[in-house]
Amino acid sequence: MEELLKINEMTRRSYNMVAAKYHELFRDEMDEKKYDRELLDQFSKHFSSKSVIYDMGCGPSGHIGRYLHDKGFNVIGIDISEKCVDIAADYNPGMKFLAMDILKLELQDATVDGIISFYSIIHTPQKYVHHIFQEFNRILKIGGKLLVTVKEGVGEGFIDNFLDSKTSIYFTHFKEQHLEKYYTDNGFNLTFLEVRNPYKNEISVNRIYGIGEKMYPRSD
Repeated sequence: MEELLKINEMTRRSYNMVAAKYHELFRDEMDEKKYDRELLDQFSKHFSSKSVIYDMGCGPSGHIGRYLHDKGFNVIGIDISEKCVDIAADYNPGMKFLAMDILKLELQDATVDGIISFYSIIHTPQKYVHHIFQEFNRILKIGGKLLVTVKEGVGEGFIDNFLDSKTSIYFTHFKEQHLEKYYTDNGFNLTFLEVRNPYKNEISVNRIYGIGEKMYPRSD
């Protein structure tokens, strides 16, 4: 786990450095992502205005969670980067944002109705991702829903000059069977798994979307 702690600390520092640029690049991207909006609309049918939903790895814009917040849902953003949390809070008045590591969430067991996790696991080596799913399982209620999005491909490792900055970050790509196994090995019933092609304004990599329901507690 020492390796993972070092990688997470690098992720925190890197996003603190690029948070403002990331916000400028991606804050309006939901306007151009019809598939993502429609999937979030379907996902939101599981919840009411009293449900507690967390947007894990919300980034400096908090735009994924805000999409549901603007429809009347109680969405709280979480990010490992303090700078991302500060920018997101300024950009989204009325929403709550917290700085936390998704591997050790300061949230009580079985208190959460839903989790949105768009690309928040892509900076974790595959061999450690099951720890994140165990943590998601811990905080979700039985029947709670988990939506995870990743980038399709093969390979993982450090890349330099993240967003043209003088910082490095770890990137992991996934296959459908990887995502399926994370769900099924960690107490979830996988109810949806789909791949979409990239939009013309995105990096040319397919996206994988999974939705699962917590069936039973699971931790190792």
